[in-house]
Amino acid sequence: MSASSPISPRPAFPIGERELIVMVALIQSLQALAIDAMLPGLPQIASELGVTNPNHRQLIVGLFMAGVAFGSLIPGPLADRYGRRRVLLAGLIFYILISVACALVTEFNTMLMFRTIGGFACASMSVVPSAVIRDRFDGDRMARLQSLIAVIFLIVPMIAPTIGQGILVIAGWRWIFGMMAVMGVLGFAWVALRLPESLDPANRQLIRPGVIAGNMAETFTNRTSLGYILASACPLGLIWGWVQCCEQLLGEHFGAGEQFPYYFGGMALFMACGNFANSRIVERFGARRVAHTALLVYIAVAALQVYLAHLPHETLWQFVPVMALNMMLSGFMSANFSSIALQPFARTAGAASSVQMFVRLVIGTVIGLSVGQAYDQTARPLAHGLLAAGLTSLALILWSERGRLFRRVIPPGMPRPA
Repeated sequence: MSASSPISPRPAFPIGERELIVMVALIQSLQALAIDAMLPGLPQIASELGVTNPNHRQLIVGLFMAGVAFGSLIPGPLADRYGRRRVLLAGLIFYILISVACALVTEFNTMLMFRTIGGFACASMSVVPSAVIRDRFDGDRMARLQSLIAVIFLIVPMIAPTIGQGILVIAGWRWIFGMMAVMGVLGFAWVALRLPESLDPANRQLIRPGVIAGNMAETFTNRTSLGYILASACPLGLIWGWVQCCEQLLGEHFGAGEQFPYYFGGMALFMACGNFANSRIVERFGARRVAHTALLVYIAVAALQVYLAHLPHETLWQFVPVMALNMMLSGFMSANFSSIALQPFARTAGAASSVQMFVRLVIGTVIGLSVGQAYDQTARPLAHGLLAAGLTSLALILWSERGRLFRRVIPPGMPRPA
């Protein structure tokens, strides 16, 4: 299927849909690499840099996420004015430089500073790809493509801890950052050589405080968009909380040890399966119907997680399948929530993507840091968080949809499915 199909007419685009999907996914996955490849090395990094509190090593991951969250307000308006391509290339340059800087640090606070700056500076790698997809596609088709992107994107969390573990054995933790820099160079070259500008010149926005504020304010005044943004932040925060404490929970509490990367990767595979399944059914049933069903099941599974966490001796094989199922359901929800929230903003997709990413990531970061720092050598804080996230998301979507679930909304100009 070409990028200029009759379903969503656009001017001719020089690269094909498949290449665009893979490119966007791999650029976004560089940020996942900066998080997940660290996980096996956190104990070694903490030991070498003199960290005594085991929960403090989570900040290497958590502050990078916080940097991405707060940095996400900036690239969207810039991309609406100067184009998607330039802003994305600038973010890749910062990603490369900060990776090299982290590889050379000798003190823990300096590491945290560079990680925070790095997340802030390369936030465009999460914001701009969403705007590129919105430039090209609409409605449930956009949700389908977002799911396909997520499938490719989630390959990185599956293999990144194993890659990090291998680098630790061969060369030490500093070369994890070296590997990130090399991947950043390859991503920069691909975008520079192959990605055309997707922003319609007629949609270029002015860099004026009033214009930017007005474009961003539209997101907060659109009830549908705001409800889905806030709803998507809750399960995202629990995924981030899980990432921050998973090495301690799986590796230490449940005794996975050196097998931790394989368990982590296998559970990420379930999330990828959820996104792939969503890509196959969303155009037939609609993003709302699929996402709402997944959310209700998510709440039921989270309730089971709470029950298991309060057993006297929860085992690894009780925890892993249920957590994997919750991650799979998150895969059904994330792409659909994001697509529904971004749908109303064709002319200002960059600013809308920035605001939505900012709100989602800030709330997700706060939730994630809270869950991670609440770790108490049991799965209970995580389980309670999963249930609270599901119930809160349901309340927000009911508010957004004025009490009605499972509606099918067809954007103007798009044919109804057979």
